[in-house]
Amino acid sequence: MEKERTMSKILMFPWLAHGHIFPYLELAKRIIKRKNFYIYFCSTSINFSSIKNFIENFFLNNSIELVEIHLKPSPELPPHYHTTKNLPSNLNSTLLKAFQTSSSSFSDIVSILKPDLVIYDYFQPWSAKIASLQGIPAVHFVVTSAATASFIYHHYANWDANFPFQELTIKEDEKKSIDNLIEFVYTNVFEKDKDIFFVNYKLSCDVVICKTSKGLEGKYIDYISNECKKDIIPVGPLVSDASEIDEESLEILKWLNTKPKYSTLYISFGSEYFLSKEEIGEIAKGLELCSVNFIWVIRFPVGETVNIEEALPRGFLEGVKERGKILEGWAPQANILAHESTGGFMSHCGWSSINESLYFGVPVIGMPMRIDQFISSKMLGEAGVCVEVVRNENEVFKGEEIAKAIIKVILENLNGEEFRRRARELSEEMKIEEEQAIDETTELLWRLSSQQFFFLGIHLHNYLLPWHHPTAPLIPTKQLIPTKQLTTKIPFPLNPTLAS
Repeated sequence: MEKERTMSKILMFPWLAHGHIFPYLELAKRIIKRKNFYIYFCSTSINFSSIKNFIENFFLNNSIELVEIHLKPSPELPPHYHTTKNLPSNLNSTLLKAFQTSSSSFSDIVSILKPDLVIYDYFQPWSAKIASLQGIPAVHFVVTSAATASFIYHHYANWDANFPFQELTIKEDEKKSIDNLIEFVYTNVFEKDKDIFFVNYKLSCDVVICKTSKGLEGKYIDYISNECKKDIIPVGPLVSDASEIDEESLEILKWLNTKPKYSTLYISFGSEYFLSKEEIGEIAKGLELCSVNFIWVIRFPVGETVNIEEALPRGFLEGVKERGKILEGWAPQANILAHESTGGFMSHCGWSSINESLYFGVPVIGMPMRIDQFISSKMLGEAGVCVEVVRNENEVFKGEEIAKAIIKVILENLNGEEFRRRARELSEEMKIEEEQAIDETTELLWRLSSQQFFFLGIHLHNYLLPWHHPTAPLIPTKQLIPTKQLTTKIPFPLNPTLAS
């Protein structure tokens, strides 16, 4: 009689962006608490420092092991650019192309580690195929919104049907940003596969898991599930608790303690978008016009030596010193959003930032800059928790419109309270949902990792040969005892023929 499994090994493989890496880490942290999972976490070495900090901060050293994926070397893309963080925007497509060369390295990793399950991201459908060919089930983990998936499916794969979500309609200039990415991905990632938008869904074993919650995106989850004929399992917002307070963070929170309830605006545009001097100037103008308290995080690309005073309009810092704090590079975002003095979050509407803001019950002032952010901002507006700043006829944000949005969310008693009320409602729904969502996801991943497919990857077979449905027996995976070192280095290439 087969013994009951005591440990399952999962290989997690996110895209090389912090907005993808950290949701995968949050998922790992949560499932490890519930079941005896051992996680191999696959990324490039340049990302290891921040990943190790997360692992050590949450005492996960014995449960998560780093595995290095290798991209082919290139003069224009040295190893310190094997991440989207601080990557010059002109190299985004270069990194995505280079990432596709890592499939042979990933194949070697799977062969050596023999995980019980692979969890993979959007830009590497080949990882699911590699796993399936080695008899290992793979599950797609989506870290963008179901609203974005709904929009993309309709407008690029099902354009002749009636779109049921008119609130997600975006302007042509905004759509162009998505068009450009889709065209590039279509050509360079999916090999002009006609099923570009849902090939990852089809390759995913049984279900697709998604960083979202039913309370916020129930109708979009149902729509995508119906269209792709696959169960979409929301795993919750995956928001980290407010972090431990260091000395720098303590000073910020002490400053917030001096401000009235809901009076302060938090401003941040994520780790991968850098405001231009013109954009900085218009935000500063908006802040001058509305006299609100604020904490503003400004980031500059690595290698650029920029003085904060030079980046801001002359006299701005002196004029706002009593009611504003400017931080360069980093801020304890969760602590700030969780503070009762924070009344709004001016954001680019990145999906992780949105989830964090709503989790702490803070309404959003939307300034979307690219791709899915336009859709997320519209979706939040329809949910009653966001005011999007209006662009002018040249599609530029101006200080006057920025001030109007701030006043509506922070300073107007009636409107502001309504936005906060709705944000609090969504926060409560998220927190009620999340424990059950993670419990169900944990059981699902445990079940899937407890079996491997004997028939040369039954799901790959069904994707390539949909008309032929053989019956394949499910057999238990052998229990392997992983090493306890923090980082595994896979020789590259193990097999020269795989890299050719």
